[in-house]
Amino acid sequence: MTTELSQRSAREVLDDHLNIANEWVGAPSLDELLAEDLRRNVAEDIVILMNRGTFRGYDGVRELALALADELPDHEAFEYTYVAAEGNVGLLEWSYQDSKVQVRDGVDSYVIENGKIVAQTIHYTVEDR
Repeated sequence: MTTELSQRSAREVLDDHLNIANEWVGAPSLDELLAEDLRRNVAEDIVILMNRGTFRGYDGVRELALALADELPDHEAFEYTYVAAEGNVGLLEWSYQDSKVQVRDGVDSYVIENGKIVAQTIHYTVEDR
């Protein structure tokens, strides 16, 4: 990408974040992918709201990423069923399915400023298959 990271549109940040997220399929290390996503797309003081609580900063992102990896054990690709961005706000609807579990109702929203995600909400339900 030739654009300076801080100059990217909300949609460019969102697309980069989602592309990195789906690289976890067969990846030897979630840590390396997460570090790249944090560097490129996430503000150091991000705030994430979900029904499990409020998570802050890179430590909060890491905690949630590891929890998601545990909940989705086969590490298959996410299906992004709807992606939109307008101004500095983004919306993602997603699903997931592997041999053990599925998610049919994933919804994340994003606030993106200066090429970084500064706030996010997350909702999903993991169901046994």
